[in-house]
Amino acid sequence: MEPELKRDYRERIIGELMSEFGYQNAHQAPQLEKIVVNCSVGSAEERGPALEGAVREMALITGQRPIITKSKKSISNFKLREKTEIGAKVTLRGRYMWEFLQRLTKAAIPRIRDFRGVAPRSFDGRGNYTLGIADHSIFPEIELDKVKHTIGFDITIVTTARTDEEGRALLKKLGMPFRESAKAA
Repeated sequence: MEPELKRDYRERIIGELMSEFGYQNAHQAPQLEKIVVNCSVGSAEERGPALEGAVREMALITGQRPIITKSKKSISNFKLREKTEIGAKVTLRGRYMWEFLQRLTKAAIPRIRDFRGVAPRSFDGRGNYTLGIADHSIFPEIELDKVKHTIGFDITIVTTARTDEEGRALLKKLGMPFRESAKAA
């Protein structure tokens, strides 16, 4: 069964993007390529148990087992040695990607306290968007009683858009709640 957000993209959003940007073909319309969810556990004292918890909770949130990332070089000020396990990441494609984006925009982001919208300027110049989440407990899959360490995520949404304007239009139509700019203030 096709995810609801993907069906909406295929049936409605492609047509809207074609008329808005003047595409001749539906395949020219920007689409989602992948979503990368990345987290890092901080302090050296509790790195082992915190990393295990991060891997377990990322698997719950994304529906896919994360890979463990290692440091590339030693940094003495952070008590960090080369090839030390410091974080985890997941690359979501296909069905998992569409379901995760729907849960993110419809269930998780609205649970952020004092939320006024995500930053509209966090694009990289090629239509890809990066969003920082400070607390993973906004996801409904996480049981607050079992949380020992708060984990922050970087979520990168990679699109086939050529410009930031096309990427912003795609994500806005997919339900990403961008903050309105304060021009009238």
